[in-house]
Amino acid sequence: MEGPTQRVQGLTTVEAAELLKRYGPNEVREERESPWLALARKFWAPVPWMLEAAIVLTVLLGRQADAVIIAFLLVFNAVVGYAQENRAGNALALLRKRLAINSRVLRDGRWQMVPARELVPGDAVHVRVGDIVPADLQLLEGDLQLDQSALTGESLPREASPPDTIYSGSVVQRGEATGEVVSTGAATYFGKTAQLVQSASTATHLEATIFSIVSYLMVIDVLLVIAVLAFALLVGVPLLEVLPFALIVLIASVPAALPATFTVAQALGAVEMARRGILVTRLSAIEEAAMMDVLCTDKTGTITTNQLSLGTIRAYPPFTSGQLLELGALASDSATQDPIDLAILQARSGQAGGGDYERVSFTPFDPATKRTEATARREGEKVRIVKGMPEIVASLSREPVGDLPRDVDALAAQGYRVLAVAVGPEGNLRLAGLLGLMDPPRPDSAKLIAELGRLGIRVKLVTGDTAPTALAIARQVDIGQQVCSPQGLQAGAGADPTRCDIFAGVYPQDKYNLVRSLQQAGHVVGMTGDGVNDAPALKQAEVGTAVASATDVAKAAASMVLTTPGLVDIVGAVESSRRIYQRMLTYTLNKIIKTFQVALFLSLAFFLTRTFVITPFLIVLLLFANDFVTMSIATDNVGYSLKPDRWHVSSLMASSGLLALGVLAESFLVLYLATDVFRLAIPQLQTLVFTMLVFSGQATVYLVRVRGHFWTARPSWPLMIASAADIAVVTFLASQGILMAPVALPLVLAVLAIAVLFMLLMDPVKLTVFRPFGLA
Repeated sequence: MEGPTQRVQGLTTVEAAELLKRYGPNEVREERESPWLALARKFWAPVPWMLEAAIVLTVLLGRQADAVIIAFLLVFNAVVGYAQENRAGNALALLRKRLAINSRVLRDGRWQMVPARELVPGDAVHVRVGDIVPADLQLLEGDLQLDQSALTGESLPREASPPDTIYSGSVVQRGEATGEVVSTGAATYFGKTAQLVQSASTATHLEATIFSIVSYLMVIDVLLVIAVLAFALLVGVPLLEVLPFALIVLIASVPAALPATFTVAQALGAVEMARRGILVTRLSAIEEAAMMDVLCTDKTGTITTNQLSLGTIRAYPPFTSGQLLELGALASDSATQDPIDLAILQARSGQAGGGDYERVSFTPFDPATKRTEATARREGEKVRIVKGMPEIVASLSREPVGDLPRDVDALAAQGYRVLAVAVGPEGNLRLAGLLGLMDPPRPDSAKLIAELGRLGIRVKLVTGDTAPTALAIARQVDIGQQVCSPQGLQAGAGADPTRCDIFAGVYPQDKYNLVRSLQQAGHVVGMTGDGVNDAPALKQAEVGTAVASATDVAKAAASMVLTTPGLVDIVGAVESSRRIYQRMLTYTLNKIIKTFQVALFLSLAFFLTRTFVITPFLIVLLLFANDFVTMSIATDNVGYSLKPDRWHVSSLMASSGLLALGVLAESFLVLYLATDVFRLAIPQLQTLVFTMLVFSGQATVYLVRVRGHFWTARPSWPLMIASAADIAVVTFLASQGILMAPVALPLVLAVLAIAVLFMLLMDPVKLTVFRPFGLA
């Protein structure tokens, strides 16, 4: 194929092959985890460990039926979690696809098309309009205008000429040039971004929360079992009779449905968010969004429209603003599709009048001269019109304006891209004035920032643009005015990112470092963006959110994707996430209270009666009658808090322990009635205790589901139907003697009445208990 005249020799095929062995292909390698390994990980966590221990113990005690039921619970949790989390996309695959292009390369003294993955350092490559730059190139000849918005976040095109370096992933908008490959694959600017995406790992607080809860429950179990064993030795109870008690306590304390409930709550939340135009690709981000207290947002295309517009006109006498705009429009042309020209022409189209000039010729923007030119005729006189960088245009003018440098600096400080316009006969140009262009904020951005502030979330502007531009935008949307440079985010720099409102001139590594720094400072971080440059930070952040206009790479790296322009939907995402948090908090409080109740009640009852007041089988049945039925909490009607939510497990344990004392009193009241009033036999006693644990468990759900009085919010229909069905089925089984010894229906209904009575009595107590722990 034909190519441009080239001063360099390029490489031979043999040299390229040797270098390819040395540097490897020009591609981003990715590491894929086996699906089987990902599924196996679901069996390696605190809750699975407890279930697995219960299976081993039940088998050793010869209770194969119980072991099968517990194994079902184990597999159910694993499959639900794996199926939901497997929906996440893979950003690295899209990064590799982006590099799968062909390039014009000088090999063996002739220009030829070569797959981009075969490029090596030293290759001579030619690029032209429409090309994606295939590797990092140092320009040798030619001039280019590049779209680097996906890489750097800057909305304005970049001009490049020898000896500039241009980066892989950039798109050539104008011109053509030849350059020498200096970096390929992972060593390129683009490839380093891909490596950041691969190395980024989102911190999840949910696993730590579950582990902490399980740790507390395990400690309680161990202490109670030790106490019971010691008591058994003192009173002479055989060890083989005590082992079933250890099994009962273990099974009763395992939060078997906790992971599945959290997953179901998040999955239902994902469906709810999808209806609102928010696609969730990583379920744990829903819970993290409720905890988010810092949101780092990109500027271009996120806070701003990513569309240049003419923001200000400063005409120099004798020219008027209208005349200046007309001259600027004459030196612009829509055929070039240059964003600067289009912005000026758009502004001109909205003004009436003018038309004094007739354009004769037009010279498009040239990166070498940094200006556009036009020739026009006015009243028979031909004039030259120049539009471009102020210093260039001023140098061509016969009488530069004395205030020009001050005016340019003042406009730049307001965030404008400043252009100058001059007009006059050839060799006698006169400066007509300055045009200031800006990528303006979206109309809804200021409201968005205010809404996020109302929810206790601090917004930080993070952009590749200059500090004056970033500050000007931040002021318009009321983000703040404390500007910091990205240098302080480097490893070991020791800067405090929490004090800064704006980070300007940042690169992908800086955004990634910022998110990590904030996480290390104890914040739960959200990150929004739209470009390849945002992908590493989007993946690292707990709540990575890609906007509607984002590249595929950014969407794949994010955990949430907005489908409507702007960020307004992120407010809805936070509100929905906080509702989901309240549902998960209800389930957790209920489970901890029930665990305290069951473990303490069974242990103390053994001390008092030297009898096991419930059987291992009924405890397993209790898991279904309580834990899995109360999974319907995931659908409950709840409100949301106006501050970021946090899992304070120690506070949950303390408040739940205090409330468990009331439920414990209820348990011993039923035990007293069964043994001393109704004088039931052991099998009937165990049935009545089972019904008490089921009914009090359902009552506890309604007690804690609202942090105020229980009647202030109507439960969801699925929750009420599940509770009614649970109570009806258990009442039928107990009264008919199915799977347990029969108990008279009036006794079962009496236990139900006691559960309702205790719920009413404990409601004001709940407020007193919750208030010091910040739960009310």
